[in-house]
Amino acid sequence: MDKRVLLIVGGGVAAYKALELVRLLRKAGIAVRPILTASGAKFVTPLSLSALAEDKVYSDLFDLTDEAEMGHIELSRAADLIVVTPATANLIARAANGLADDLATTTLLATDKPVLMAPAMNVRMWNHPATQRNLATLKADGVRFVGPDEGAMACGEFGPGRLAEPADIFEAVMAALSGAPNAPLAGKRALVTAGPTEEPLDPVRVITNRSSGRQGYGIAGALALLGADVTLVSGPTALPTPAGVKRIDVVTAEEMYAASMDVAKAGEPLDIGVFVAAVADWRPDEAFGVKLKKSRGGPPTITLVENKDILASIAGLKKRRPRLVVGFAAETNDVEAHARAKLSRKGCDWIIANDVTQAGVMGGTENAVLLVTAKSVERWDRADKSRVSAQIADRIAEALK
Repeated sequence: MDKRVLLIVGGGVAAYKALELVRLLRKAGIAVRPILTASGAKFVTPLSLSALAEDKVYSDLFDLTDEAEMGHIELSRAADLIVVTPATANLIARAANGLADDLATTTLLATDKPVLMAPAMNVRMWNHPATQRNLATLKADGVRFVGPDEGAMACGEFGPGRLAEPADIFEAVMAALSGAPNAPLAGKRALVTAGPTEEPLDPVRVITNRSSGRQGYGIAGALALLGADVTLVSGPTALPTPAGVKRIDVVTAEEMYAASMDVAKAGEPLDIGVFVAAVADWRPDEAFGVKLKKSRGGPPTITLVENKDILASIAGLKKRRPRLVVGFAAETNDVEAHARAKLSRKGCDWIIANDVTQAGVMGGTENAVLLVTAKSVERWDRADKSRVSAQIADRIAEALK
């Protein structure tokens, strides 16, 4: 991808994450040109940014050499995308009100290119009416946002305002670059399932699996960034809802089936169905009402019954079948053979399969997948799940052109 990003680094303790973002972008072949604000330079050095970006760092609006050639105009228009991370409350406020009192804000005011901001600030600053007004103004102007996440912050408080992780910002950047200036999935409806299910044995114990939900959440977010109207049906996870995604929380496979069918049958027909969730194939025939205790008679006998098949059910819909149905297959052996068999058995269009015996895949942050269709098999190199998500979203957009 021959693309250029202009990265504005704002002044906040989370500025150090911008260095990791630069590394991820350069690894993906994206050219990065940094603008470091005066406040940002309190947290990261120009030398660090320059070394990772392999380019000059810009900071001074009144640099005699740069401005002799109208540097802020050139910077604002030479990139395919402008990324602001961290986007502090102050930087957001100045951009929303059209101020141009330093190189960063002057560049933002002079640009005609898409802008993506990753906010980071104290939870009270984030929730303040002034910040929310500024966000609404920028969104109305067409600025995109990724995050913030909810979590512990340097100030010792907990809540929304934590900078999104570099991998998530990278995913948003890749999706924005792929979709700029037009959103290829605008007007398309998508359903994504993600995470594990939990099948109760008693009020304390459940049957579940090691799925983290990261891949499904990543795909939901990547589809939303390409303009899709995304509903995410999620099993129990600790992940924040991706920006622009509607989320329905469920626990059991039966609940996930019901929620997925409701989404598929309501409103305009779905264009996209991506079934990433690691759904339990079986559940106990009966969940005990009290905690089971050890006894001299040995362990209790538990009878399992089969859960409904979400992927096959939606792929088999006659009038409401999505235009593209994508299933996932977590395998431990004979990955391609099992994926081909599942493709035929479920009636879906694609199967994305992976070998979950590889370290760091099931429950981890990386994945190496096979994209299996009726006509071909593609093997993708191992990469961050955020990168895999962006690739999958791009392929879906391409297929629905």
